[in-house]
Amino acid sequence: MIRTLGSTDENTLGIRLADAQYPTPFKSGLEYNPPARGVWNIVHTGMLVPQAHQIFVCAQGCLRGVILTAAEMNALDRMSWVSVEENDMFDGTMERDIIDGVTEILGKLTYKPRAVLLFLSCIHLFAGCDFGVILDELRVRFPNIDFADCYMTPTMRKSITPDAKMRIQLYDMLRPLPINKRSVSIIGNDRPTDESSELMKILRTNGFTVYDITLCGDYDEYLKTAESGLYITYLPAAKLSGERLASRFGGEHLHLPAYFDFDLIEENYKQLCERLGVSAHGFSEEKSLAENRLKSALSVIGDTPIAVDFTAVTLPFGLAELLCKYGFNVRYIFSDVILPDDRNAFERLAESRPDIMLYSAVNTEMEFFEPESGKILAIGQKAAFYCQTDYFVDIVANGGYYGFSGIAKTADLMVRAFTEPKDRREVIRHKGWGLCCNAQLN
Repeated sequence: MIRTLGSTDENTLGIRLADAQYPTPFKSGLEYNPPARGVWNIVHTGMLVPQAHQIFVCAQGCLRGVILTAAEMNALDRMSWVSVEENDMFDGTMERDIIDGVTEILGKLTYKPRAVLLFLSCIHLFAGCDFGVILDELRVRFPNIDFADCYMTPTMRKSITPDAKMRIQLYDMLRPLPINKRSVSIIGNDRPTDESSELMKILRTNGFTVYDITLCGDYDEYLKTAESGLYITYLPAAKLSGERLASRFGGEHLHLPAYFDFDLIEENYKQLCERLGVSAHGFSEEKSLAENRLKSALSVIGDTPIAVDFTAVTLPFGLAELLCKYGFNVRYIFSDVILPDDRNAFERLAESRPDIMLYSAVNTEMEFFEPESGKILAIGQKAAFYCQTDYFVDIVANGGYYGFSGIAKTADLMVRAFTEPKDRREVIRHKGWGLCCNAQLN
């Protein structure tokens, strides 16, 4: 049994916000993965491509996880695999085995996919596998199927993360189209942007066609993404994907982070309207709604300690700063890094609320973390797990919320979480928030 060799006192696990350093406040090392499964992984994300089939080529231990993910999604019919054994790495047949394995799989499918997402694993990269040769041969054998090279390897984590890489490869099958200035694509999201957000209202009311992979009904609609005159991203992991698409097809890219600062939100909308060539109206009503919902939430929640984690919102320091501004008692933040889009909020918060405690979400000793006694309101599944509370807001990656309306709805969710406890053990064990495997929970 693994036993801790050092102290697990709460004070040694976290650091005061005033003592945290941008961008990595904690040392990298052996990591702990808490059993909060709501975040999406590369299998979930790949399934967003309509009429596509995923094929994973990796060792059986790795296959177990991805196969179970597909099973929990009720999507085993859209996944196949090629098992890699030790002798496959040394007998000189690595590329040929993959080509033959994929060929056999496609020959046995009861349907013909429009696209195949082919995943290699870290052992192939270590062994110098020639992915290009594999794809070239498969494209000759199957000229009516689009192939994308995809990767399941933790070796990327210190350069480009697997998540960010997957959001790039998600659009690898697109082909150039004439640019349509009246079409806009929202890139790299796991779930649709809330239609009541100001972002969607600006696009819809001004007559723009909006493409979003989460809304595509079939593969042909997915391919039309390439005609967009503007690619919008607001998730940090999607930014590079938007940049690549603009470079490939000649459209423009606009990154509009999901800020919680009212001035920055309004600046985002001004940039958007300027790029679209439409009038930017004021947002006084939307601001008032967000402020009123925050004040209403505070009247219910009072000075109850609040914990925020990075899986719930992409900019947790920004959310914490907003909540503190309106009188909420933010006590804990769980995040291992401070993203560039969140830096200013972090620095302001470290000055105004220096005693907020920052904790690593992957520190191996966090398994022994003991929160303060009493009721705690958590925002995010990992915060709920570590704080051992059934009072939590169950969203992942902003939950599709954005802008002033997103703030208002988040405040409403906080009230609901505070007054209606959930069974955290039951809720957070389900993979992929918002999918069919856990639809009954949302």
